[in-house]
Amino acid sequence: MATTKQRGFSLLETLAVVSISLILAAVTDVAFQSVMKQQHVNQAYNTTLMALRRTRDAAAADMRIYEVTFTGPVAGPPANGGTITVTQDVPGSPVLFTATLPPDVTFHIEPGIPTSPTVAPTTPDGFGTGSNAFDFDQVTGGGGTTIYFYPDGSAQDAGPNGGNPDNGVVYLGLPGQLSTCRAITLWGYTGRLRGWQLNEVAGVWTWGQI
Repeated sequence: MATTKQRGFSLLETLAVVSISLILAAVTDVAFQSVMKQQHVNQAYNTTLMALRRTRDAAAADMRIYEVTFTGPVAGPPANGGTITVTQDVPGSPVLFTATLPPDVTFHIEPGIPTSPTVAPTTPDGFGTGSNAFDFDQVTGGGGTTIYFYPDGSAQDAGPNGGNPDNGVVYLGLPGQLSTCRAITLWGYTGRLRGWQLNEVAGVWTWGQI
């Protein structure tokens, strides 16, 4: 009599397939989360840079003085990693626009970044000592959170001796992750903006221009 062979997977084979599928799913999820976090860092950096450029260009185009104010993270709701608010430099003027960072990327100082303005590895463009997330008003000691863009393209500070060229720097990144740190520097005389990324070079964390 002819015998009939049963076809299908054994229990062991089924368990092996399920285990491999779960491992692949976990690896994919970790990789996806890493990519998403990196995208958020890039988004926050671009948001900050574009907000400053937009304000500088608007001041020149409108022949007006515009004020940029930085604020730190907000727990919410809704949560955000920090805010950039732009208004005309006139009391009671409406907000021109507001830009916010994703909640997981914040304006902050990450322990381990360079802190010397003169000894390598230095702070970005040698501004400040890496102790303030918003470090404008360098002429009057640093730590300023407000910038004024003028029609001639220059940026000036908001300190007690306002009117000085506003050299400064702002820091952002994912808390606890040095490799995600970014910075943007501002040269007050020209309003020039430069982007920076923290890189590990021969075991030393160093700022490199983007």
